Amino acid sequence: MSENRKHLRVPSRLRCWCEGDNITVYARIGNLSEGGLFLRTSTPLHEGSRAVLRFGSDNSVEAHARVVWARVEGQGGPPGMGLMFEGVDDARLEAIRRLVQAEAQHHGRPSAAPVSQTAP
Repeated sequence: MSENRKHLRVPSRLRCWCEGDNITVYARIGNLSEGGLFLRTSTPLHEGSRAVLRFGSDNSVEAHARVVWARVEGQGGPPGMGLMFEGVDDARLEAIRRLVQAEAQHHGRPSAAPVSQTAP
């Protein structure tokens, strides 16, 4: 898995609704960035699947995303999927940026500190 990412990631305590492939998953976000998130789940969608995500306070942010990788139990690291946001407008991007900043502060990290993909 490549580590040449455009956006810095922060660990997250948020939960997320993920709807795609005729299933809905409610799971914890492992980490969050302006470009996407890692969703911890034992039932990841298939790579390439499209999904609608709802997260933030009262699920205030809704974004479309694509699964860029998926990992099941036993593949090294927690099971889940990496989702990349797609077609995010300026207002939603700003809402995501605020959440990233809030999560960084909650975890005592400066918003410029990189975080491992599997951070709790």
